[in-house]
Amino acid sequence: MNETPDGVNSQVPNVARIYDYLLGGKDNYATDREAAERLLSAAPETVGTVRTNRAFLRRVVRRLAAEGFRQFVDIGAGLPTQANVHEVAREVASDSRVVYIDNDPVVVAHGRALLADSAQVTVLQGDLREPAKIFEEPRLRSMIDPGEPVAVLLLAVLHFVTDDQDPAGIVRQIREWMPPGSALVLSHVTSEANRAEAASTAKTIYDQSTASIALRTRQEILTFFDGFELDEPGLVYAPEWHPDETVPPGPPEASFLFTGVGRRR
Repeated sequence: MNETPDGVNSQVPNVARIYDYLLGGKDNYATDREAAERLLSAAPETVGTVRTNRAFLRRVVRRLAAEGFRQFVDIGAGLPTQANVHEVAREVASDSRVVYIDNDPVVVAHGRALLADSAQVTVLQGDLREPAKIFEEPRLRSMIDPGEPVAVLLLAVLHFVTDDQDPAGIVRQIREWMPPGSALVLSHVTSEANRAEAASTAKTIYDQSTASIALRTRQEILTFFDGFELDEPGLVYAPEWHPDETVPPGPPEASFLFTGVGRRR
């Protein structure tokens, strides 16, 4: 990035821009790159984790679109990159409608600029920690039909909600809004990968950024699906969720990422 938009502090590492850098993007500042390189020094596999998360996005969106889903709400969408939700969904169904939500003004501004000419796609500023405000947003309501199933994506975002911010309560509010037949798509980094030192370093780095990180166990992540019916194969490491040729070799736990899809009955 060459210019700093109004209201943006380029001196504080930003989680969306760190993620962008790890994916090989260019929408980041020196402070984001420094934080990302510190993270990679402690846990070189982090690049594999973010790419595995992106591959999961492609598989799950393609699968849901093939089932007949035409409405997608991506909360904590991050900066636009390759294989965004609307691009993947439209490979299957050209009439798919997608709403991207992020709390970062840079993400929102950049997304709106890139997607200005994309019909049936909108980018809104909103905070996962305030789901009621997200779903009351007029532009979202104009895009999403409450009488039809919706796929709500919480990809690599819920671990930036700390326990004192009541992540389970947030997901419960989302579930109450979702029409019957809807799907909750979740990916979440885990503390079960036996890399205590790397996990501690990651937490320190993110504590100094725009959002702290909460690494959780599989059982803790599983509670977010309370009230949902989990699709097969359940809550599993990302490479184990309906793998295809894009899944890299190696042990699934090396992804450090649990994934699952829950249905709102």
